[in-house]
Parts: sequence; C-alpha cells; structure tokens
Amino acid sequence: MKKLLLLLIVLCTVSCKKYVVSFEQPTDMKLDNLKLEVFLDKEKVQDINLKATEALPTYETVSLSTSGEGKHLLQVKAKDTTFNFDVKYPEEKYIMVTTHINNKGKLHVGILKQNYKFRFR
Repeated sequence: MKKLLLLLIVLCTVSCKKYVVSFEQPTDMKLDNLKLEVFLDKEKVQDINLKATEALPTYETVSLSTSGEGKHLLQVKAKDTTFNFDVKYPEEKYIMVTTHINNKGKLHVGILKQNYKFRFR
C-alpha cells in the first residue's frame, strides 16, 4: 500500500504541467504595493502584490498549472489595464514578468519567455 501511494505521488509530480513565473519586484517606489492579477486561459490563478525596494530587484516565483501542451493566454491585469501574452508549453515554460513606468507615467508590463530556468543573483 505504501509503495502504491509513493508511486502515485511521484507520477502526479512528474506529470503535472506547470509554468514557472517569476515576478520582478521593482526598484521604482511608484510601483510599491501595486496589485497584479494573473490569469491563465482567462481564469484567475494568482494575485501578486509588488513590493518596491531600493536595492537590487528581487523575484517572487509561482507555479501556474496548465491544462496541457500548446498555446495558452497569459494575462496580467494592473490597475485598469490588461496585458495579454501568448505563451507556448513546453517551449516557453519559464516566464519572467517585469513592470515599469515610462516618462509619461504610463504603466507597462513586459515578459521574457524561455525553455530553461532563469538565473537570479
């Protein structure tokens, strides 16, 4: 019975398809306590509160489960604006989300996508 349970746990962890998303905590104090809502395939999956820092940026990493391989829609809602990104699983499994404000005060959210883990120092 214990072997069967252990096998089931191993199979579940290996077969689960997930995006690994890292959110950069900004260095701009105007973005402190900004709430980001994250949607995957139009379903809300995560709320992220950005915490601004005066030192080097830090990262908050979360795993987002996906239904399967292929193209998916990643949406990040900040204030009254929604940013849409097409991501492919497993080609773009690792995603980094960054936010910044331009000179005119407009908020932008950008992402980097790749097949291997990001190295943070």
